[in-house]
Parts: sequence; C-alpha cells; structure tokens
Amino acid sequence: QVQIAESGGDLVQPGGSLRLSCGASGIPLNTNTVNWFRQTPGKQRELVGFITARGLINMVNALEGRFGISRDNAKNMVYLQMNSLKPEDTGVYYCVVREYWGQGTQVTVSS
Repeated sequence: QVQIAESGGDLVQPGGSLRLSCGASGIPLNTNTVNWFRQTPGKQRELVGFITARGLINMVNALEGRFGISRDNAKNMVYLQMNSLKPEDTGVYYCVVREYWGQGTQVTVSS
C-alpha cells in the first residue's frame, strides 16, 4: 500500500522561510518523479515543481529563485524549500508521486 505524507506547513510571516517534507511508504521516491502542487485560495491547483529520478529539478518560472526541491535518498524523503514567502503563497501544498497524492500540508503566510 502506497502512502504519501507531507509535513512542515506552518504560519510564517512574509519574507520568512519554510521547508516542507514529503515522505513515502510503499514507493521509492528516488526512482520516481516527485511533484509538488499547491492549492491557493481562489485559484486552481497548480504545479510548483518536481524532481525526477535522475535528480533533474524543474520549478515553475514564477517560483524559481524562491523555491527549491531536494531529495534525501537514504531517508526516502523529498523537500520543498520555500524562501522569501509572500501572502500569495498561502495554501495547501501536496506531494504527488505517480497517481498518489498526500493529504497536503497548510502553509499560511501572514503578519
């Protein structure tokens, strides 16, 4: 049984940073593309970025420079590093591997 779980969401002030974690059981993250999506208020769910099995990282243009993705193969974890956070980054962030979605983790950027 495959389970995906995100963690690390929190309330943070504008300009702050957060690192979200994605863990999995039943599926190796280092041999799959791991995607991060987000659902922000009033907008459709959107891709944030992904890391491929080979380690190629691709962030959407609007987030490049502020957000980054990394992977720890030994821990079977993938991370989303978010810097210089803005209120419009508020939303639920999801980790997705193949057709498997996590439950999401809430990020709130507010003063």
